Amino acid sequence: MAAERGGGEDNINDNMGNQLQLLPENEEDEEGDMETEDRDNETTEKPKSINFDPSLPTSHAYLGSDMEEFHGRTVHDDDSIQTIPVMPHTAVMLLPGQTLPLQLFRPQEVSMLKSVMQKDRTFAVLAHSEAGEPDTEFGTTAEIYAYLEEQEYGIETVKVKAIGRQRFKVHEIRTQADGIRQAKVQILPERILPDPLSAVQLTPLSRIHTHPAPSPSTQSCKQTPYSWKKSRLHKLNCASMTPWPPWVYSLYNPESLMNRVKRQLHEWGDNLVVDFLPANAVDFSYRVAAFLPIDDSLRLQLLKIGSAIQRLRCELDIMDRCTSLCCKQCQDTEITTKNEIFSLSLYGPMAAYVNPHGYVHETLTVYKANNLSLVGSPSTLHSWFPGYAWTIAQCRTCSSHMGWKFTATKKDLTPPRFWGLTRSAMLPRIPQTDAEEGREGSRLLCL
Repeated sequence: MAAERGGGEDNINDNMGNQLQLLPENEEDEEGDMETEDRDNETTEKPKSINFDPSLPTSHAYLGSDMEEFHGRTVHDDDSIQTIPVMPHTAVMLLPGQTLPLQLFRPQEVSMLKSVMQKDRTFAVLAHSEAGEPDTEFGTTAEIYAYLEEQEYGIETVKVKAIGRQRFKVHEIRTQADGIRQAKVQILPERILPDPLSAVQLTPLSRIHTHPAPSPSTQSCKQTPYSWKKSRLHKLNCASMTPWPPWVYSLYNPESLMNRVKRQLHEWGDNLVVDFLPANAVDFSYRVAAFLPIDDSLRLQLLKIGSAIQRLRCELDIMDRCTSLCCKQCQDTEITTKNEIFSLSLYGPMAAYVNPHGYVHETLTVYKANNLSLVGSPSTLHSWFPGYAWTIAQCRTCSSHMGWKFTATKKDLTPPRFWGLTRSAMLPRIPQTDAEEGREGSRLLCL
C-alpha cells in the first residue's frame, strides 16, 4: 500500500529512497473518485452485521504464508541491565503486547536482524518524540516470532513479525563500527498494587476469596447480569469498615476499571470481541493503549506509567473526553468522530501493518470519514484486509496523507466500505475542562 508521509505533492514520494511506484489496477478519473466519495458519505450507514473474518488482518498474510515461526518467550529480569541492538528507522512507539510487522531492505537492518536471530531474537524499539527524533529515555523490547529471508529484484529482504515485550529506560547508546547502535537499558518493572481493601479484610473471609472468579464473557454477562454485579459488590463490602464509601475504592479496583473500559469499547461498536482481550489488568491496559487513536505525546505518557491501575484510569480519561479526530497537519479539520470507530480485527479497532516499501502504519478502522479526497484508483495489491481494495485518501484542506478508503470487491462482503486512518496523521480532540484552563502540562487529568 502507498506510504505518503506528509502534506502536499512534494511529500508523496518522500520515503527515504524506498518508494516503489505502484500502478493502479484500473484507470479512472480522480475527480470521479471524489464525487463517488461524496455520495458514499451521504448514504453510508453502519451495517447491522459484519461477515468479514476478523482473524485475517491479525495473521498479516500479505507478508507470505511460508514464514518460519518460533515459540517460547524471552523475558528479562525486572530492573536488570541489558545491552540490546536498536532497530533504526522505526517510526512506531511500540507497546508491550503490540504486534509489529516489518519489511526490511537496508543492508544494515538486514545484517542486524540476522545477528538478532542467532541470539535471543530480541531488539529494542526506542520511543520517539513529536519531532520524529528518538526519545532516548524510554522504549520497548520486541521479540521476533516469525521470520523470512528472500531475494526480491536482486535485493535481500527480511520479513518479520515481532511482539512488544517489556518497557525499558535507556542508560546509554553507542554506535558500532558497522553502524548498528547498541542500547544499554534497564528493564522497567510493572508495579502490582495491592487491593486497597486488603488491610481491612478479615482473615477468614480473605481465605474464601483467595481466587476470585474471572470476568465472564460478554454472552454470560447478558445471561446473568445480576449475579455478576452482586459478586462484584460483595468484594467491596469491606469498605463499610472504612471512612470511605465503596465507589471510592472501585476507582482503584482493576476489575472495576476493566469493566468500565469494556463498556466504553461497546459504545464504539458491538462487533469488538471482548473475549479476545487479555484477562489480567497489565496486558489488558497495554492492549487498550495500543488501539487508542492518540498522538505520540499521549502514548509516551502511557508508556511511562508503571502501574496497570493508573494506566487504565488514564485510558478511561482519554476515552471519556476524546470527541473526535482531526488532521494533525491542519489541527482544525475534523476527519471523524469516535462514534464511527469500529473493529475489523481480533486485535481491536487499530493495529500496525507494513506496506511494500517498509513503512509501518498503525491503522484505525472507521465507518465514515469527512473532509477527505481520494487519489488514484482502487487496488487490491498488498491489501491488509483481504477482499477489500484500497484507495489513497488525503486531507481535503492540506493534502496530507490520512489513510485509505477500503471498498469490498464482493457484493456480499460487509461492511461494503470503510476507512483506514493512519494514527501518525491524526490528532485527538480532547476539550479542556474548567480545572485545566490556563494550566500547562499533561492533557490528562490523571497525570
